[in-house]
Amino acid sequence: MQHKKISQFYTMTITEQIIWLLILSIPIACISWTVTHEEIFLEVREFAIKKKKFAKSAFVRKIFYPLTCEYCFSHYVTILMLIITRYTLLFTDWRGYMISGFALVWVANIYMSLFGLLKVDIRKQRVETEEVEMEMKEMKHD
Repeated sequence: MQHKKISQFYTMTITEQIIWLLILSIPIACISWTVTHEEIFLEVREFAIKKKKFAKSAFVRKIFYPLTCEYCFSHYVTILMLIITRYTLLFTDWRGYMISGFALVWVANIYMSLFGLLKVDIRKQRVETEEVEMEMKEMKHD
């Protein structure tokens, strides 16, 4: 497979571009979900929630909002990933960065939606299991 050289980078085939899209979306989704939902960033998120609700300045409220919204935060993570990887989709210039940026956000948010549904299902199963275990314990005591 031959690739055209573009400075130090080569032009990817459309298949390679799609594989990169699907793979790069994973860390974007992971980082965005972790910051906006998981316990490790709880204090930061609670601070951001207070600021976005009670700050007098609209500018301050808007600054803190992305820390509470996985969709919004994923745009910033995507920009960082584009800077690090220089990934482009379909074009090798600024148009490729624009297209890849929106595509990465879109795929990352599909991943986060699926993960959110999976977490809800797991919680539901955990609660159902605990209820069954409690019923079994009550039966043993009777």
